[in-house]
Amino acid sequence: MRLWSMHPRYFDRQALTACWREGLLAQSVLTKPGGGYSHHPQLRRFQHTENSRAAMGDYLSAIVDEADARGYRFSRDKIRVTGSREQLHVNDGQLAYEWQHLLAKLQRRSPDTWKRWHELHRPDPHPAFIVVGGPIAEWEKVPSHSAGQQIDE
Repeated sequence: MRLWSMHPRYFDRQALTACWREGLLAQSVLTKPGGGYSHHPQLRRFQHTENSRAAMGDYLSAIVDEADARGYRFSRDKIRVTGSREQLHVNDGQLAYEWQHLLAKLQRRSPDTWKRWHELHRPDPHPAFIVVGGPIAEWEKVPSHSAGQQIDE
C-alpha cells in the first residue's frame, strides 16, 4: 500500500489510479478495523487523528479532484465521510524520500511525466498534509541500500 504524501498533480495515470484503489482499501480498513491491513504502517498517520475516516475521506477527495481535472471517472460517492478538523503532518524528510521514489517510478514507466517534474526540487504536499521538519517516517520501508543515505534537499 502506498498512500503518497505529495500532491496528486505529480502522479502519472498509474500512480493516480493505484493511489485511489489503495486509498479506498485504507478507507475500508479504517471503517472496519481488525482485518488484514489494519496494522499497515502507512495507516498510522490516519489512525492517530481524531476522526480517521474523515481524514481518509479528505485524502481521497483530493485524489478524485485530480482525476476529475484529467477527465477520469473516479466515483466520488465511494468516499464515505469527509470533513476532518485537522490536517495530517508529513516530515520534510519523508516527502523528499517519497518524491525520489516517485521520480524513479516515473522515469521507468512514464518518461513524459518524469520530464515534466524531474527538476522540481520540492513537491507540494497532498492537500491533506502540512509539512513539518523531520526525518523519513519510522514506518517507511527503506531499502537497505539507501537506509543510511541522506536525501539532498
